[in-house]
Amino acid sequence: MLVDVHCHLQDEAFSQDLEKVIQRAKDAGVSAVITSTQSFSEIEEALRITTKYPNYVYLTVGCSPILFDRAEIERIQRFIRGNRDKVVGIGEVGLDYYWEKNRRELQVELFKEWIALAKEVNLPIIVHSRSAGKYAIELLLSSPPPKVVLHAFDGKVGWAKIGEEAGFKFSIPTSIALSRQRLKLVSMLRIDSMLLETDSPVLSPLRGERNEPCNLKYALEKVSEIKKLSHREAEKIITETTLNFFI
Repeated sequence: MLVDVHCHLQDEAFSQDLEKVIQRAKDAGVSAVITSTQSFSEIEEALRITTKYPNYVYLTVGCSPILFDRAEIERIQRFIRGNRDKVVGIGEVGLDYYWEKNRRELQVELFKEWIALAKEVNLPIIVHSRSAGKYAIELLLSSPPPKVVLHAFDGKVGWAKIGEEAGFKFSIPTSIALSRQRLKLVSMLRIDSMLLETDSPVLSPLRGERNEPCNLKYALEKVSEIKKLSHREAEKIITETTLNFFI
């Protein structure tokens, strides 16, 4: 019973074969998928997908850290407040100091808004923190939301351990198969601090190929190997953590 806690099924990369993508995920033992938005324009298609695949595809609504259009941000926030029953989390939101190096102060102020909204509506927050892991964790610690998951965390393990002690979870992507940093992260975190994700269509474990939810097994295999557990044991612990997080 695997759950892909973070992907982007509304992405153009899936526009021609989404039904087959969903079937391959089911065949691979993925029992649920959470698709995440990053702009207002993505929400309509994401809702269409969750409606077509009820009790299988779930939704988190967020905003790219490098989207600075005030009107659009407010539209996304209004949608979340008005549709609390249609979403299982806020995200992805956060900081990106890789693609946007100049407007860090603005990113911080906007991230604070998303943290406050997560607390207001009592929803988990799914955090993007590319090249900004330390800063994201510091902000989260200063005003902790109810539940936090650091998605595809690329920061230092020391900061991840600080987040773990605060109760934050870390979703381990399928690209762990190609990443020394993420291998080290998994080796240092407790298994009950981990969820699994694909971040489809990106972060594929197979170089040059589109990623999709059926590849979640690659993340499970690596976590099992590092933690010296059987696949079944690792799956059981991670699934319990995931259900407790989102329910």
